[in-house]
Amino acid sequence: MLHYPKIPSSKHCRLGPCVVFDKLDGTNLHWDWDRDFGWHAFGTRRDSHNLLSEGIQGFERDHPNLRGAAELFERVLASPTAEILHDLPVRQAVLFTEFVGPGSFAGSHRAEEPKRLVLFDVSLDSQMLGPEEFLDRLGHLDIPRVLYRGKFKGQLLEEIYEGKYDVPEGVVIKGGSGEQLWMAKVKTRAYEQLLRKQFGGNWQDYWE
Repeated sequence: MLHYPKIPSSKHCRLGPCVVFDKLDGTNLHWDWDRDFGWHAFGTRRDSHNLLSEGIQGFERDHPNLRGAAELFERVLASPTAEILHDLPVRQAVLFTEFVGPGSFAGSHRAEEPKRLVLFDVSLDSQMLGPEEFLDRLGHLDIPRVLYRGKFKGQLLEEIYEGKYDVPEGVVIKGGSGEQLWMAKVKTRAYEQLLRKQFGGNWQDYWE
């Protein structure tokens, strides 16, 4: 089971308004909230653990390179986001964050570096927030940089690929809302070259 969907390629971009966010090169983590129980579970895209001492210990045994993520969440995100969620007419929510440090690359992290939990998506009662509502409700928190906000155009893809927006990996483009929400990712030529240099013939395993 994937707790966060795979973001499709740029061929899924649609005409109309969109928001372009910096795509951070870290590890995707989810944080589960319930109106009755509060924050109760977390994990990577492919697993889930109880957000209690035993579950946190199990998570850190399974993912030693992600050690400290739960403590960081409790310190910087749990309270401010719970306040927002309590004011909304929802029963359940999931926050999606990127666990990332200055030297993080292709899912690996340097233990000695400070890390951030950057909030990049929120699901409310199994429905992802559209980009404009996400910014309106949560834009004051630590979120990815907004690089462009306007009408989607084909030239935008080439500008991203060629490095106009000065991002280390690439971007995520989002548009619409509700059932009409769409997302697409575009990575830069420079990031492709880094992967080729680091992983040789296996570079495409890290491209998607």
